[in-house]
Amino acid sequence: MAADKRAARLGVLALVGTLLFSLVGARLWFLQTVEVDALQEQVDTTKLRTRALLPQRGRIFDADGRILADNQRSLAVTVDWELLRRDSDREEIFRRLSGWVDVAVEDMERRYERGITDTLLPMPVAEGLSEATAIAIKERVEDLPGVEIVETSTRTYPYAPLASHVVGYMGAITAETKDLYVSNGYTQSERVGQFGIELSMERELHGVSGYVKYEVDNTSRIIREVERVPPVNGRDIQLTIDLDQQQYAEQVLETQLKLRRQATASNPLDRENEFKTRAFYEVDAETDVKEYYPEEVPFKAPAGAVVVQNWETGHIIALASYPTFDNRWFESDLSGGKFEQIFDATDIKALEYDDDGEVIPESVKIDPDRSTLVNRAIQGRYNLGSTFKPFTAYAALSTGLLSTTDRYKDEGTYRMQSVDSDKCASGLVRCVYKNATCGNGKPCVYGSVDVETALAVSSDAFFYRVGELIMENNEQKDLLQRQVGLFGFGERTGIDLPFEYAGTVPDRKLKEEYARRGVISDDEGKGYFTGDNVQLAIGQGLLSATPLQLATGYSTIANFGFVMKPEIIKAVYEAGVPDAAVQGFVDISEARFAEEPNVEGEVIRQIPMPANIHDEIDRGLRRVVQTGGGNTSDFYHSATGEKLFFDYPSSAIPVAGKTGTAQGRNNFPWNDSSAFTAYSIDSSRPYTVSAYLEKSGYGATAAGPVVKCMFLQMSGIAPADSVEVSVPLNLDQTFPATPKKLADTSCFSRRT
Repeated sequence: MAADKRAARLGVLALVGTLLFSLVGARLWFLQTVEVDALQEQVDTTKLRTRALLPQRGRIFDADGRILADNQRSLAVTVDWELLRRDSDREEIFRRLSGWVDVAVEDMERRYERGITDTLLPMPVAEGLSEATAIAIKERVEDLPGVEIVETSTRTYPYAPLASHVVGYMGAITAETKDLYVSNGYTQSERVGQFGIELSMERELHGVSGYVKYEVDNTSRIIREVERVPPVNGRDIQLTIDLDQQQYAEQVLETQLKLRRQATASNPLDRENEFKTRAFYEVDAETDVKEYYPEEVPFKAPAGAVVVQNWETGHIIALASYPTFDNRWFESDLSGGKFEQIFDATDIKALEYDDDGEVIPESVKIDPDRSTLVNRAIQGRYNLGSTFKPFTAYAALSTGLLSTTDRYKDEGTYRMQSVDSDKCASGLVRCVYKNATCGNGKPCVYGSVDVETALAVSSDAFFYRVGELIMENNEQKDLLQRQVGLFGFGERTGIDLPFEYAGTVPDRKLKEEYARRGVISDDEGKGYFTGDNVQLAIGQGLLSATPLQLATGYSTIANFGFVMKPEIIKAVYEAGVPDAAVQGFVDISEARFAEEPNVEGEVIRQIPMPANIHDEIDRGLRRVVQTGGGNTSDFYHSATGEKLFFDYPSSAIPVAGKTGTAQGRNNFPWNDSSAFTAYSIDSSRPYTVSAYLEKSGYGATAAGPVVKCMFLQMSGIAPADSVEVSVPLNLDQTFPATPKKLADTSCFSRRT
């Protein structure tokens, strides 16, 4: 029986062994036949390493070929990621490198721990190495496995801070944008455009990455190169911006804003009654900040913008925004709180103090007036004041509401006719609207005025009436909105810059949206009323637009109805436009177009602009700046820009324009913003200039002089500084940009 049991057990073992050998054999057959290709690919992959070959970024030039953004060769030391996986290996490599590159081991470790696991590129340890250090490291490569010296480039801005809002800056790929960039062939460790042209033209400037494949041994040492696909360098971009005009625009804007801070506005409240109870302090409803108002209150004049456009082609000659910044900061070390120190956008206003005399944290409020990284020329959300009146005039004339011969008797106030007396008497509806006050403290009385004269003297009552009649006399209640929309208000212009604001033209839908968001009360949001249209007609109320939209609108009047796309890209060239013999310039004559340039500009649409309508508006705008352009009723009323342009030379570019004063919070005069836009009536020098200065006073006293100076400079009359390559950025300074000043301010002169 024992022998039989042993035989049975041996039989079972033999069967199990046979099955195991069969399974092993089957697995070997499967691996050697079915999966042979996949396994071979894995083996090949472990022997091959792929590294990205990054393209050279395209450069940016101004209209004359000045280099606004360039690349500077730099040397960096990197380490292969594979050799850093083991803690002991990583510690030893970092220790050996530290002394050579003057970077602490702890800093290298922190960089490693940030998890830059881009397998196409080695880990960067230090940038900006000297040639001597790079050579020394190369000579000791046997002691530094996986360490390599690579050539990189850093972005430079030779004329910074000029045109920083236009050119923009670069930064690291963020977590939010990583997937998008990687899917488009970027490596995660690259720097990309974050603002301005650097962002809007990122695809053209970047180019296409290449790669190189190496066969490596088990220590990741390169044995041979297997394949190489070279990168395609980025294209070069030429802007329509003329740096001569850009520099002057930035100087005149900053200089005028600082001068306006020295001016004051008289407190309008009654000294015996209101001043003691109300004007001693006013509480800002939005921020709960107590503001104290003396009899004379300085203008804050914190910010503004200037746009210079060719009204024939739409090309943007200058685009200035203040406060400005130096885009070289973004190529510097802004760690350790340096960024917050330079780009601080808060204004500390103490509402309350605790028992120890310390400011309560909740009392610190954000002050948008100090925001630097905002291009106010295309992002400013502004009431336009009386600069909007030419478009209201066009709406009245083009719809047949008024003819060029119609006149209205301006008695200083306007009472709406569509509201009955009982409602007016109840105070629930505002029925009476006044002109701005004259020297006697009462509303100006202009007498009999037509469209031309109403524009010249800026009769509010005339345009209040248009606002009411165009809504009440038409079934299309949004007729005014549709007419001014033809000029581009309420929509983006399409300029090739990021973050452009579309603006708002108020209507029922907008008011409902604002009520839902708490911007206006629920009662105000119940409908769009005639009173809203009356305010819209003079550029107030919920209307908002950018200085660029305003310039484009005036350009449309100047060119008889062609709405031109504001073009800031003059040309796109194939990579490698050579440098010129003159420092800071390229040789455009040697450039090759990558795209056919749009020299004549792009027409967005053509709006009906018959000669009689154009000429009526044009005559009114010419009278604004002419001596004797006003009118006489009770006494002579000057045209709104007459005193400003009293000394304007006959040899200068002849202009037509319009002043505007946008009322600010609580209707206090020191909160009024200043606007002025003018266009050349000389078709051989087809320029439009628009200026907007926040909280700076009347249009003719703040923005007007800026526009006047710009035209005098473009006429070759006002002296201008030559444009020079920048001095090195002072990394110890604590302000965003070196202050600018206009050397000769005589162009600001105004007859009192």
